[in-house]
Amino acid sequence: MTDLAIARYAVLAVPVIALGAAAYPLRHSKRTGGALLLAFLTALVGVAALDRLARQVGWWSFPPVSGAFDGLPVDLWLGWAVLWGPLPVAVGRLLSGHWPAWLRTPVLLAAVGWVDAVTMPALTPLTDLGSGWGWGEVLGLLLVATPAVVLGECTASRHHLRLRVVLQLTLFSALVFWLLPTVVMDLGGGFWSAVVRAPRWWQSVLAQAALLAAVPGLAAVREFVERGGGTPYPWDPPERLVTTGPYAYLANPMQVSATLLTGVLAIATASWAVAAAAVMTVVFSEAVAEKHEDDDLRRRYGPEWAAYRSRVRRWVPRRRPAVFSPATLYVDLGCAQCRELYRAFDRRVPVGLSLVDAREYPGALRRVRYERGDGVVADGTAAVALAAGHVDAGLAMLGWLARLPGLGWLVARVADTMGLGPSADPVGRGLPSAAGTSPATEGAPEYGCPPDAAPVNGEGWRRTPGSV
Repeated sequence: MTDLAIARYAVLAVPVIALGAAAYPLRHSKRTGGALLLAFLTALVGVAALDRLARQVGWWSFPPVSGAFDGLPVDLWLGWAVLWGPLPVAVGRLLSGHWPAWLRTPVLLAAVGWVDAVTMPALTPLTDLGSGWGWGEVLGLLLVATPAVVLGECTASRHHLRLRVVLQLTLFSALVFWLLPTVVMDLGGGFWSAVVRAPRWWQSVLAQAALLAAVPGLAAVREFVERGGGTPYPWDPPERLVTTGPYAYLANPMQVSATLLTGVLAIATASWAVAAAAVMTVVFSEAVAEKHEDDDLRRRYGPEWAAYRSRVRRWVPRRRPAVFSPATLYVDLGCAQCRELYRAFDRRVPVGLSLVDAREYPGALRRVRYERGDGVVADGTAAVALAAGHVDAGLAMLGWLARLPGLGWLVARVADTMGLGPSADPVGRGLPSAAGTSPATEGAPEYGCPPDAAPVNGEGWRRTPGSV
């Protein structure tokens, strides 16, 4: 057996055996097993990206061998991913009763870095190290090993939910929309260069299509975090059934978004193989995953899940939402723009949404507030965006888009510059000046509203449109 063959066997066998020994005492915890898989996938994607950069910069290279992906020996790739991902996570779980996470995580990362620093020069002739390979190691530890270990540790311990979700989104975006398509295109055609060389107008069209396709999925992830207390990952699921946001229209918005995005990617890269992968994703979801998911959710939520699925389909969205948690939109009818907002919602007869004069609010608010029965509260543009989800799928999409991180902040600032920000004069029953008043019996003209904004249905300013 040649030195090259021995090195290739060793770089895979040693980390895998070590992982098996460390993970064996943890074998009864499905959550820990899922955390180890997450750490492995994170490291797998990260090592592939790091290797591309390293070979371009000249930090290291590998000889041409069989069983390689884009020049990276697959056995080395897998062993490296085990060393930088699940192995330190498994060891960390074994030490969790003795060392706190803030101590064991950096210690384990330092140990991984030391093993790498000792091993890499010894892997000749499998590796050819350049003069600056140490910088590649440092970068890999910071940007690959650290996220992999942190994600695995946080998932196993159920800590730092929002951090887990951000890392998961980063991982699965890179996995589904970069690594897997690259593998598929290597096997069946298609080119990333087609995206780079496309005309600017076509790139703009593709970017906008991708954004629209991603909106339901991103909004669904947000609902999982805020309402469900969990993540999209099957071994780190929500603690509560989520029926709000995109789930009021569609039972699997994340899968729909992923499929649409894969379709956009297939068009962008001119790859029939990627298009076929998108179709196979739908087939697998319906033939295999759907029954498993349905059985699991029926077992966990029983009649609640059955009632939800009887009204919401998996792949065909509803035109109007299925609302299981009614909400109230408080509107300051002393504001001209707010009166127009009130009328706009009133004309569209939102489902499960009460439109109420802000003077009836039990506390104090400024212009617009949205409150839902499950505890969700939002003000300003966020309130309007949430209320849009009670109207129809088109307005709901705009609402989800307006609440995306970063974009939501921008929308609020634009509203402020247009004079639509929080009012300088709060309203509501919680104000001292509101004591003893009853908006349901006061006339609209005294409040500065024109006669055409008169009380609705004999109920003061309140209306509960639509049906739940």
